[in-house]
Amino acid sequence: MIILSIETSCDETAAAVTRGGREILSSELFSQADMHALYGGVVPEIASRNHAAIIGRLAEMALKNAGVAKNEIEAVAVTYAPGLIGALLVGVNFAKGLAMALGVPLIPVHHIRGHIAANYIAYPELEPPFLCTIVSGGNSLIVDVRGYTDIHIIGRSRDDAAGECFDKAARVLGLGYPGGPALDKMSQGGDESLFMLPRPAIEGHPYDMSFSGLKTAVVNVVHNTQQKGESLDKPSLAAAIAAAVSDILVPRVMAAAAEFGREKIAIAGGVAANSRIRADFLKAAEREGRTLFIPPLRLCGDNAAMIGCQGYYEYLDGARAGMDLNAYATMDV
Repeated sequence: MIILSIETSCDETAAAVTRGGREILSSELFSQADMHALYGGVVPEIASRNHAAIIGRLAEMALKNAGVAKNEIEAVAVTYAPGLIGALLVGVNFAKGLAMALGVPLIPVHHIRGHIAANYIAYPELEPPFLCTIVSGGNSLIVDVRGYTDIHIIGRSRDDAAGECFDKAARVLGLGYPGGPALDKMSQGGDESLFMLPRPAIEGHPYDMSFSGLKTAVVNVVHNTQQKGESLDKPSLAAAIAAAVSDILVPRVMAAAAEFGREKIAIAGGVAANSRIRADFLKAAEREGRTLFIPPLRLCGDNAAMIGCQGYYEYLDGARAGMDLNAYATMDV
């Protein structure tokens, strides 16, 4: 089955053509990062306008590079939740028009389910059940993937997402936007033991997380150093931030895997690209004898191929949307 998929949940416009759920025929991405860097973060109105300007040409490019004609498309998949509402609406409305024009089914796909599905593309042998943690700029979740469309939340952040913590920390350190990759690069060679940062826990909810206090602690360290006129060891602070986020994530995921009896563990989302987090998960999985699946860097961030992959399994499960499909800023997975 050949699916044309659309992803516009935040500041990256993406279109892809996939076959059979796990084969990428083409995957196109237009990043707006440079535009939003001027403002230190994503400006929703700018994101929406740029999606509208580029989505048509990007879809045409995806078809051309896949070597697929429009009449060969068997379904259109689109991210409809969660994300920036204006950005989502651009993708949803474009996909509705495309599905109507081609006379093919429209498949609604949850963005988080798409991130999980990135692992299916990277690892053809991976099948549910398995445990997965999704860590990105807007979400931090631990979920039990019981089936391709049967996903249950075990733990989640009560406030900020891990990616948001990285971005805000990078901003106060003067690293600009997007902050995650810059913070990761700066942390190399730093001494994490020079800074004591919090690892919050929520009583009675062992798998829930909190990153707001960590973000505030980093801001306070930077401001206090500036007020005292002292120099700041930025690489060491960056290393301490990565260590703290990893210490919040890894033990919870491994404990959940043990409790739920999952031998397979997957990581997904943009924060899965962080070198410290990847290394710590690899060590923990090896230590506990579990199989770890981490997508390559190109599939960690937002992309349309993952939407096409999950769209295939949603289609098999009977998911269809009409021309009344709406977008939603928030929605449980």
